[in-house]
Amino acid sequence: MALYAISDLHLSEAVPKPMDIFGGVWENYSEKIENNLKNMLNEDDVLVIAGDVSWGINLAEALPDFKLLSSLPSKKLIVKGNHDLWWETVTKMKRVLKENGIHGIDFIYNNCFFYEDVALCGTRGWFYEEDQKAPDAKIFKRELIRLEASFMEAKSAGKNRIFAFIHYPPVYGSYRCDEIISLLCKYSVEKCFYGHLHSESQRQAFEGIHRGIEFRLISADYLNFKPMLVIS
Repeated sequence: MALYAISDLHLSEAVPKPMDIFGGVWENYSEKIENNLKNMLNEDDVLVIAGDVSWGINLAEALPDFKLLSSLPSKKLIVKGNHDLWWETVTKMKRVLKENGIHGIDFIYNNCFFYEDVALCGTRGWFYEEDQKAPDAKIFKRELIRLEASFMEAKSAGKNRIFAFIHYPPVYGSYRCDEIISLLCKYSVEKCFYGHLHSESQRQAFEGIHRGIEFRLISADYLNFKPMLVIS
C-alpha cells in the first residue's frame, strides 16, 4: 500500500477540450494518465487528486471521467479545483457516483481522511494573481473555514502528522497567501502539495521549505502525468 498525489488531470472524455495551449507535453495526455496509473498504482494504494479533475460543467458531463478514474487502480480522494464546475454537495456527488456504479472515489471537503498515521486534509484555497483584483472576502473566508475544519478533524482524531492538499499554490514567486500559510503553521502541517500551475507559470513555482513546511508542486504536466509517490 502506498500514497500518491497528482493534480490537474483535466480529463475530457465527454467534453473534448484541447490542452495544447500549455505545450506539447499535453499531447495524448489522457492516454498518458491512464497508462501511468495502470502501471504505477495498485488497488490498495491511495491517490489524492488536488483539483481540476474534469472539464465537465456538470456531473452528467463529468461521469465518463469518473468512470475512467474508477476503472484504474487505487482509491481516489479528490479536492476541488477552480475548473471543477461539476462540483455539487458531497452527498449528491457520492449518490450520483453510486447510482452509476462508480466506486473508489471520495472527496476531501470540510473533512479529512487518514493514511496510516497521516491525516490527509485540504481545500481549493485561493490564488491572488497580480492581474486580478483583491480576493473576494466572502469566498476567501469560506476557504479558510473549510481548511481549518479539515485540520480540526485531523487533530480531534489524534493525528499529529498532517499533509495538506490545496489546489492553488500558497507560495508562488514573491506571493505568499499569509492567511493559509498561518493555518498550515497553526496546525503544524508537515507537507503541502499544490497544483494549478501550467506551462511558463511553473517557472515561479516554489518547492522547498517555507516556515517549516515542505511545499511540492504536483500539476500533472509538471510530473509528466505520473503520480508523485508521497509515502511508500
